[in-house]
Formats: sequence, structure tokens, C-alpha cells
Amino acid sequence: MMKAEDAENLYLKSQNPAFRSILSILVMGLFVAASSMDDHNINFNFTGFTPNMPDIVYEADAYPSNNAVQLTLNQMKQNLRGGIGRATYYKPMHLWDKSSGNPLLADFTTQFSFSIDSLHKNPGDGFAFFIAPNGSKIPPNSGGGHLGLQSYGIVNSPFVAVEFDTFGNPWDPFGLSAHVGIGLNSIETSLTAVKWWWNEIANGGLVNAFITYNSSTNNLSVLLLDADDFTRRNSSRLSATLDLSIYLPEWVTFGFSGTTGSCFELHTIYSWNFSSTLQVVMPTNTTINPPETSPPANPKRKSRTWLWVVLAIIGAISASLLVLGLVWFYCRRRNYSRKEDGTMSVNVNREMVTAPRKFSYKELRLATSNFADEGLLGEGGFGKVYLGFLRDISCNIAVKRVTPNSQQGFKEYESEITTITRLRHRNLVQLIGWCHDNNQFLIVYEFLPNKNLDYHLHREPCLLIWDKRYKIAMGLASALFYLQEECNQCVLHRDIKSSNVLLDLSFNAKLGDFGLARLVDHGQGSQTTQVMLGTEGYIAPECRDTYKAVKESDIYSFGIVALEIATGKKAIAVIERNGQRFKTKLVEWVWELYGKESLFDAADPRLSGNYDMEQMERLLLVGLACAHPNYFDRPSITQAVDILSSKAPLPVLPPEMPIPTYIVSLEDTIATFSTSISSNTSGSNRLQNQNEGQVC
Repeated sequence: MMKAEDAENLYLKSQNPAFRSILSILVMGLFVAASSMDDHNINFNFTGFTPNMPDIVYEADAYPSNNAVQLTLNQMKQNLRGGIGRATYYKPMHLWDKSSGNPLLADFTTQFSFSIDSLHKNPGDGFAFFIAPNGSKIPPNSGGGHLGLQSYGIVNSPFVAVEFDTFGNPWDPFGLSAHVGIGLNSIETSLTAVKWWWNEIANGGLVNAFITYNSSTNNLSVLLLDADDFTRRNSSRLSATLDLSIYLPEWVTFGFSGTTGSCFELHTIYSWNFSSTLQVVMPTNTTINPPETSPPANPKRKSRTWLWVVLAIIGAISASLLVLGLVWFYCRRRNYSRKEDGTMSVNVNREMVTAPRKFSYKELRLATSNFADEGLLGEGGFGKVYLGFLRDISCNIAVKRVTPNSQQGFKEYESEITTITRLRHRNLVQLIGWCHDNNQFLIVYEFLPNKNLDYHLHREPCLLIWDKRYKIAMGLASALFYLQEECNQCVLHRDIKSSNVLLDLSFNAKLGDFGLARLVDHGQGSQTTQVMLGTEGYIAPECRDTYKAVKESDIYSFGIVALEIATGKKAIAVIERNGQRFKTKLVEWVWELYGKESLFDAADPRLSGNYDMEQMERLLLVGLACAHPNYFDRPSITQAVDILSSKAPLPVLPPEMPIPTYIVSLEDTIATFSTSISSNTSGSNRLQNQNEGQVC
């Protein structure tokens, strides 16, 4: 990595006019090349579909409805049989290029959520994700079992398709069974196919499909997941080795095609994202909308090859200089401790410039489609979180946008950036970058597709099986152990709750939202800090009564989440007793069952007894011990992890929930700590500012 002194030397050299001219030319050349490449790649992420959306082209019966795509008719008093429809992306994809000699293929990946609903009738016929020559339209006489891709009687048609076939035709590989297959130029012959056992066609169950093409291996792979089955047991996988440049032209159209025959069903696409990458630079006279046929080969291949070599060398030099320039830019910025931005400022010190990346507001506005409501992932007290897509790294992101002119929101933004910048742990949400342009304050995180723990525990029908629940509890405990024991300073999160426990694709727990976090030193007992009250039900008694937080306060919140995982009930639970419903705190209800020696009655009844009894007992008792009313009686996070890992015996708890006796002891700790502060600094505010300016 380049040192700051080297970056400064580069800056001094750049004051030379000749050096500046060469750098400008090379960088401009790089930008032109990168712009040309972007024109021939496609990246989009549609979380819904509206009638005024210009990106989708509809043919025949296909149309947008209820924020989704209907491939065939779904209207009352309409004949739903014999339907046919297509929905394709409005721009063609550049599938391959041979300007450098041998054809170079594009990589692409797509994910979409869909349902097929036969309305409890006999299903027919299905739909397909397809790629066909640019300008392709629905062929005549291609309804029913031909899925709108191939005319009856035509032997070969140029297309590649992933078929979701729901009707057994004579040519189908599994007779009358629904199946998923990869088809090449023919619906009647599949390269490969698997039975589709769990399709939920009768009930219109939601399915997630993932399709990927690897140009280096020519592998086209398909994965189907039942959206309601988190075990992944109900999944289908298939793949085929296929050189697409042999069967399809340079430019192709792509999308969905569906049909109904003598039977009927509804084909609905709810979301769709797509990304393609073709790593070549096209000549400047190549247009985005090419003719339907490929241009003739260039006879001056040798001279063009020489040209590409020169451009490649210039591009490499330009990229190196650009990187050096960016390093210089960030090194220069460290000299400024604060940057005025309207009426607000952010502490951009040495700690902050080590964050992964600083974004411009324009970048994030483009990534989120101008913060479209369709991409809204969630909303908190001081801002909203939007789904975005970064083209340069080809990945989805979550962008938290602080409500403009919100002083408290700005304080949370500054606290979160300062705290999380150097936190690195597998069970913490990864920070990608931040933005504070034009009085706009945004934080960019990795996007986690499985939402949060609160969603899966408390919203039907997303039932978490026991193995995933226990893994989430262990992951959250690991995150808290890192914050309290492994950082240079202890990090008080102060807002641990189930909605802040996010889940990745494999249901690994990742703790997020550090807007209320504070930093305190190790080795001086239970240090305290002023606290803004968080969420009712998760707040430790000492925080609620004294407005002070200790690291044991986060232990309390962890205990409540542990009880939620085990019981499936909310922190403030509605309990049925003697035929009546009561609102009570979850910890009080579980402790009452524990005192009656009926602890397992607290287990989530939706699990139907499908859990490990030893793990259930450990999780419930750890939850109660951590949620002890007296902060000094709670176990440390190290002890909690050992108990959950079966490395330590179960905690011994009183049969009745104790009455808090912590207030005097806590106030003594506060007084002692305040005396220590005043004897070592010029005031408590000074020490607090120093603590908040440091990171782990």
C-alpha cells in the first residue's frame, strides 16, 4: 500500500504542467474506455413493475398489474385459456464480441421471484426465461406447450430457455410431471431437466430462481428455491455446458414468455434483477441498438489487434495513475478535521478516511433510482433505508438516508460512522461507505436479502426452524463478544433488538444500526454513559430509571432477543391466561414458567416440538440470566457464549423474578467514575468527546 509521503510526492510532481497534461489525457482515455464498456453491459434491479415503467416491453396478453408482471391474462370475466404473452427488457444484451479474434462471451446472472397459480385446477402450461436474437417476437402458432418460443411444426428456432413447465406433453422428459429444464432451439427436446416436485402450483406459492452463465466454463446453471422453505430441502438444481456464441447472435433480447392451453394458470413475476459483463472495449462507431444481424468480420484483424494492445497498455497506465491520484486525494483530506456542509458538519478525521469508500450524493441517487419508493426496505425514527445497486462492483446495497434537517438523525449518523468504521466481524453488518454531500447524510451497507430476525419470528408464514434459530443466537452472541471483549475499547451498542439483527442468504446473524453506540475503556469496571432510550421491551431497567448504560445493559437486550428466538413471542408479549389475553413483558412470563418448573411450555408452539431439548433449555436459561433485573447479577458475554456452546453448566436462577436492587450500586459506580474523570481531565465532557472520537 502506498504511504502518505509517497502520495504527497506524487502531488508535488503533478504541479508540473507537462505532467498534468499527460495525466489528464491518460485519465480521459480511461474514462472513455470505461464509458464504452458500460454501454455494452446491463445492470438493473426491479423490485416491482408499474404501468408507466419504460424498461419492460410487453407483447400479446402480458401486462403489469398490482406491482407485478402478468404474463397471461388474470382478469375476471375473461377467457384465461389459450393465452400467450411476453415481457422483455427494452435494451438488447451484448452477448459476445469477436473484434479481437476469437469470440469473447459475456457473463450474466439473474434472479427473479415468481408464482404459478392454477387456482386449484389442472395446471397448464408454464413459462420460461429465454434469450433469443435481438428483435425476436412471439412466433405464430406457439401457444400451449410451446411456451410462446417455437411455432408448431418448426424443428429449430434460435433461443436458449430455462423452462418452468407445468403440463405433461408427449415430448416432455417426465411425462405428466411438472419439470424444470434447459432448452436449446427446441421446446420438445431438453438439454437437461429435473422433476419439479414442490412447485405449489395449486396454491400459487412463491419461488425464487437464480440463473448464472459463466463464460469461462460455458456453464449455465439454475437454482430454484421455495421461498417459504428455509431448509433449502425443497430446491431444484440443474446445469448445462453450452457455448452461447455458437447458437445465438452477438446481440440478443431476453425476458419471460408464458402460455396457457386447454387448462389455465396465472404466471406472475414479482421482482427481477439482472447483470451482464462483457470485458471488451467496443469501437466508437458501434451503436447501442444494433441491427438484428451481426456485422461482417473485419479483414484488417492484425492492425486492429495491434490497436487493442496499445489501448490496453494505455488503459493499464491510466488505471495506475488514477489509483495514485485517489490515494493522494484521501491523504490530503486527512488534514481537515471538519467540513462545513450547509448548517451541519461531520467529523471527517483520520479515523473516518479509513472507511471503505466515500460516495457522492449523485452516485447513491443513481444507485437507488432516485430513492424510489419501490426500493424502500425499511423506515426508522430518523431516516429510511433503500435498496440500491452499484454497477462498478455489481452488487446490491442498502442505503440509509437520514431525514434532512434532523439534528438527532445527524448525531446518529456521525456516531454510526465514527463507531463502525473500523469494526470488522463476520456477525456485524459490513459498512461499504458513507456520503455527506449537499446537506445529505447517507450510510451504505451490504444488502442482506433475508431481512431481519423480527420479520422471520413474528410474521407468518416465515417460520424459522430450530437449527437456524440457534445459529442466529450464537452469531449474535459472537458479535457481542467481539464488541465487549475483542475491541481496543468496549463498544456499547445500546439498541440490540430483533429488528437490528439482519440475516444473510445463509441465515447468518449480522448485528446492525450503531446509531446509538458509544465507546468506553476496558478495565475500569462497569463504565457508564448517557443513553437515549431505545425500544420498549429491550431496555435494561437501569437505563430506563437512571438514563445510564453499562455494558451489562447490552447483555440484558441480548437476553430478551434470546427469549424471542426460543419462544417466538415479542419482547412485549400478548399472553393468553384463563381464556383472556394479557399484555406482559416476555421475561416476566418465561420466569413465571421457570418458577413453576414448566420452562419448556415457553418453547415456540409453532415448532411442534422439533427442537433440541438441551439447546432449548440453554437458550431459555441464558435469556433469563442475561435479562436479570440486577445488572451485576447478569453473566458476562463470555459466560453466555460458554453456556450456549455447552462448555459451561446451566445458570442457577431463583424461582421468582428478583426485584431490582441495582440503583444504589449503580449510582455509586457513576459517582466513582465521575470522580475519576474529573481528576484526570478538565471535565467530563472532554473525556466523553475523546471516547466518542476513538474507534476499535
